[in-house]
Amino acid sequence: MKPEHKNKEQETNNQESNSIIGTQTAVKITNLCKNYKMFARKKDRMIETIFPMIQKHGVFSAMNDFNLEVKKGEVLGVLGKNGAGKSTLLKMITGVVTQTSGTIELNGKVSSLLELGTAFNPELTGIDNIYQHGQVMGLSNEEIKEKEQEIIEFADIGDHLYQPVKTYSSGMFARLAFACAINVDPDILIVDEVLSVGDMAFQLKCFKKFEQFKKKGKTILFVTHSITDILRNCTRTIIIDAGRKIFDGDVKEGVERYKKMIVGLTPQESKEGILTDAEILKKNPNYKQVIEKTGELWKTHFSENPNLITYGNGDAEVIDYGMFDEKGNYISVLENDKTVVLKSKIVFNKDIKDPIFTMTVKDFKGLEMGGTNTLIEKIATGNYQKGDIVEVSFKQKINIAPGKYTLSFSCTHFNHRGELEVLNRKYDALLIEVLSTKDTVGFIRLDSDITIKKLNK
Repeated sequence: MKPEHKNKEQETNNQESNSIIGTQTAVKITNLCKNYKMFARKKDRMIETIFPMIQKHGVFSAMNDFNLEVKKGEVLGVLGKNGAGKSTLLKMITGVVTQTSGTIELNGKVSSLLELGTAFNPELTGIDNIYQHGQVMGLSNEEIKEKEQEIIEFADIGDHLYQPVKTYSSGMFARLAFACAINVDPDILIVDEVLSVGDMAFQLKCFKKFEQFKKKGKTILFVTHSITDILRNCTRTIIIDAGRKIFDGDVKEGVERYKKMIVGLTPQESKEGILTDAEILKKNPNYKQVIEKTGELWKTHFSENPNLITYGNGDAEVIDYGMFDEKGNYISVLENDKTVVLKSKIVFNKDIKDPIFTMTVKDFKGLEMGGTNTLIEKIATGNYQKGDIVEVSFKQKINIAPGKYTLSFSCTHFNHRGELEVLNRKYDALLIEVLSTKDTVGFIRLDSDITIKKLNK
């Protein structure tokens, strides 16, 4: 059966809508597959071309039985390691690449930011390419004329606009291409790692435009390796691995799963769940002695998160954690101008050289507000044997805005191949509240020494 690629463009309402996700389907993908022929030798390709009945190729499946439905107004973050099939998916959606089988249905006008300037002719001037790009997007010359000034102002490349594009620097080329792609008022915007182009001022323009699209309720498919951008911008996340969708759902949950993937842990390999004291005791006889010496666990004095995320290869275990003032008293409420000590206890189940101990403060959306570790602070941690237990203290001020946050602790190290291995992570382990004695603007508290000098006499 011949694969289909449908574009159901409907009349759009120019009135700005809220960024509330609707019930109307913007993108629907059914049983999508993309296969590439792989030839071991050049002459095999020629033989198969001349004699089609002789099969000399293997098959690489870049996308396999992929299904996806995106609603109008959704901002979908697409995560996956290099080679997972993310860009292939977007190219098939935009029609740059033809699928082997399956259907793609698009409900509305589509604009893509994949390979910027693919519709440009280097021999033409910038202004000529604005019209050529608009025509490729299906706009009439009158419609392009209405948007011409907006595109020119957004690109901001001056008189170079009237010179052949082949004379442009890479920065000018990217600015004009981005301006053309973003200013056609699409219903569906497809973005592949190209938001940060040009200088800092232009990057700011790009992100502001992206925010405008979100507020207008546009449907956005967003591929990036930036976890922060996914957490800040997206309403839903999918993860692609080897051409298959392995996760589809909550943004924070998806990000945490992706973090496991990039350190080489699959759900089967990671040690899910919290070890009980009895399980830790069974693995580490020395743990009983520590409990007897220190008494009750620190974490029993705090609001422990019942939904904390824990994983690792099990070579070490974060068994306890807490937050204290400078005198060693338990505190669950942090004043952001006071010194705090964050402590964790780690037990080693194998001999480990040079472990890295970490702590992180995150908001409830999963955004990392701050954190550090022994590698960043250039602290040599030494070597540990099986059964050893270490207490790690991080002493500092945490000058973040008032609100509710989570504390995370972990132990990692670099193996003999130079790869980062997660021994154990306890993400979002403790729930804390931050207070401030004064108002703050933004995410951090700034204590400025302000000087005012009257100049007119």
